[in-house]
Amino acid sequence: MLTFEVRIYKLQTLPGRFRPFRVRWRVGDTPHCHSYQFHAQADGRRAQLMTALQQGEQFDTATGLPASELRALSRVTWLEHAAQYTQMKWPRISAKHRAGIADALATVTVALTLPSQQDLAPPGLRTALTAWAFRMARDKDGHWAPRAETEEPPPEAAAALEWIARRSLLLTDVVKPENLHHALDALSKKLDGNSAAENTVRRKRMAFNNVLVYAVACDRIATNPLPKTDWQPPPTNLEIDYRYVPGPQLARDLITAVRAQGPRGEHLEAFFGCLYYAAMRPSETAALTANDCLLPDTGDDPSAWGELVLARSHPEAGSGWTDDGRPHDTRGLKRRARNATRSIPIPPDLVHLLRNHMDRYGTAPDGRLFRAVRGGRVSSTEYTRLWSAARQHALPPHDAETPLAQIPYCLRAAGISLWITAGIPPAEAARRAGHSLAMLYRIYAKPLRGHQEHANQLIAAALLDGHAYPRP
Repeated sequence: MLTFEVRIYKLQTLPGRFRPFRVRWRVGDTPHCHSYQFHAQADGRRAQLMTALQQGEQFDTATGLPASELRALSRVTWLEHAAQYTQMKWPRISAKHRAGIADALATVTVALTLPSQQDLAPPGLRTALTAWAFRMARDKDGHWAPRAETEEPPPEAAAALEWIARRSLLLTDVVKPENLHHALDALSKKLDGNSAAENTVRRKRMAFNNVLVYAVACDRIATNPLPKTDWQPPPTNLEIDYRYVPGPQLARDLITAVRAQGPRGEHLEAFFGCLYYAAMRPSETAALTANDCLLPDTGDDPSAWGELVLARSHPEAGSGWTDDGRPHDTRGLKRRARNATRSIPIPPDLVHLLRNHMDRYGTAPDGRLFRAVRGGRVSSTEYTRLWSAARQHALPPHDAETPLAQIPYCLRAAGISLWITAGIPPAEAARRAGHSLAMLYRIYAKPLRGHQEHANQLIAAALLDGHAYPRP
């Protein structure tokens, strides 16, 4: 235990002994001493302890050492510390977060090796780090541990892990400016040497920073130097390029084109309808159940609106990152409390799609509307492949070669843009979309600015009308 309660005594001399000069000090209630053969040695050691005390360092009650000396003695490597951090975080984070941390730490760990060895990295090193050093698995006692400790890695992965273990920098060396810069430069580039996307760089830098924060908490380094490091992350532009967002007619044509792709397209037509008409995320749509759908009887009023009440999502992550080995995770809504719900009024177009889907296909045993051929979660591979075929069917050849409506997620962007341009308040659009208002303004700035211009025109007209009134 570390404490500021330290008292350092005068040197003690014990004549007749081989080491007659003794340095004595007390840390908390625990006495400590060390003997030296020469007076200069003892006096120098006492001066070191006094300097640490005057600089405000804490001392360890068990060893009696100042915190800085204790850290130097620990000699934990970056690889060891990063693996311990991942093991600590693993039980409390989502599958996609686990995969993101492993990817970020693999990038940084390769960079934080001895400089003379960085060009000699064995093939498969990043894969070995991601899949074996920073992926946890349960040991025989049911506890999470690095996968390399619970299973036998293949020879290539084992050799790569042995190589990096010998060459990983000490944690106390990682915080040197030149090593921090080298790590930051590495996470800002892709494997081919080109610049990484801005959001990727920020995500990886955050993971790097959190590992250093954990090192401070473990008293392995004194402070986290990363926030003060002279390095500027690339600027982030989250605003959507609306040249490639489909308008209402094209969005409907694309959804119809999905249906034309055969039996699986017919099954997933309403899936894509949810992305557009309710602006749902694919992970939310994959988890949609019949109980989430409050649908009016269209026979009474074909123009009646319905409502979806969302409570969960099934983000795709990969079987190696989930607790149960399934390729997807079961989570609450994104950036919401686990039990939070979000209601979305849905127009008659989506009401009809969902009713027809349930009448024709029913539901899975757990109530899900959309399912794979064998009953599991609809995979991104399947619905992305269908979407690509639908684009070729619905778009002219010159548009199909552009990024116009390139991915299924563009339907969500198109749906939210439609809400904003239709004039609903931004706060309501953010609530329905599951965004914060600040994020809505960052991503959908252009349609919001257009909506503001319309509001300005209304205000200007009202001001002109006001000028006609006589002054009192």
